[in-house]
Amino acid sequence: METEKKKRIFSGIQPSGMITLGNYIGAIKNWAQLQDEYECFYTVVDLHAITVRQVPAELRARSIQLMSLLLACGVDPEKSLLYFQSHVHQHSELAWILNCYTQIGELSRMTQFKDKSAKHENNVNTGLFTYPVLMAADILLYQTDLVPVGHDQKQHLELCRDVAGRFNGIYGDVFKIPEPFIPKVGAKIMSLQNPTAKMSKSDDNVNAYISLTDDTDTIIRKFKRAVTDSDKDIVYREGKDGINNLISIYGCVTGKTIEETQKEFDGKGYGDFKLAVGEAVASHLKPIQEKYTYYMNNKDYLSEIYIKSARTAHDVAKRTLTKVYKKIGFIQ
Repeated sequence: METEKKKRIFSGIQPSGMITLGNYIGAIKNWAQLQDEYECFYTVVDLHAITVRQVPAELRARSIQLMSLLLACGVDPEKSLLYFQSHVHQHSELAWILNCYTQIGELSRMTQFKDKSAKHENNVNTGLFTYPVLMAADILLYQTDLVPVGHDQKQHLELCRDVAGRFNGIYGDVFKIPEPFIPKVGAKIMSLQNPTAKMSKSDDNVNAYISLTDDTDTIIRKFKRAVTDSDKDIVYREGKDGINNLISIYGCVTGKTIEETQKEFDGKGYGDFKLAVGEAVASHLKPIQEKYTYYMNNKDYLSEIYIKSARTAHDVAKRTLTKVYKKIGFIQ
C-alpha cells in the first residue's frame, strides 16, 4: 500500500537578532513539532534582511547564530531542510519574474511596507517595496502546500496566492496555490516591562525580553524586575496583565495548567513566584543553550548541514524555475 505523500510546509525567519523566549514559544518550538507530519523547508531569509541596512560582519554572525539556535531548538536536518535563502539562487530569479506579474497598486496596499517605511524613512528602498514578491517566490518555488502565517504576514500570503493564480491563468497549471496554515502556536508571550505589548527582540529595554542565550543569572534578574501590579494574588484574571503573562510563561516551560500554577503559589508572594518562573525558564533553556554552544563550536559540521540542505532545496527549486522559464518563452 502506497504511503500518503506528506504535505510540504515552507517557513522562513530573518537573522535580525537573537531569538527571544516569545519567538521560541510562539513559533520556533512548533517548527520541530511539524517535522514528523509534514515535509518542512525552513530557511534563514538573509535576502529579506538586507531591505534594512546591515553591517556585513554582524549579518554573517547573526545568520550563523540563528542557524545554530534553530538546530538547538529541535529542527532535525534528517527530517527537514534548513538552509540560507541566499544559497539557493532561484529565489532571486523567480522573484524578478514574479515582479513582472505583480501590480504596483497591489504592493502599495501592503501595510508592512507603510509601517517599515515610517520606521526607516531614510532608507525606503525598492527592495522594501517588493519584499512581498520575494516572499511569494520563496513559497511558490517549492510548490508549497502550507505556509505558517502570523497576523502580520497574512496580507503577503494573499498577494502570493493572487500572483500565482494570475500566472497560472496565463500559462496553465505552473504553481501550486499555497494555503495558510494556522499552527497550534504557544501562548502569546508579552514584554516583561510592558505586559500589554508583545515580547520583542527589538525592544530598547533589555529587561523586557528573554533571549534564548541569556544565562541563568540574567534570566532570573529580568524576571525579578518584571512589571506586575499592586495586588497580592497569583491568579489569572482580567486586569492582571503582568501576572497573567508570568503564569503563561510558567505553564509553557513546565507543562502546568493555569489552575495548577494558581494552586502551587496560593498564599505565596510575587517575589517567590517571579523567582520560580525565572528558575523554570532557565532550566528549560539550558539544554537548548548547550546544543547551541555545540553547533557554534563545530562550524564545519554546521556548514555540512546547511550546504546539504541547500543542495536539495536547489534541486527542487530548479524544477519549478525550469518550468517557469519554458512557459514564459525563454530559450532552454
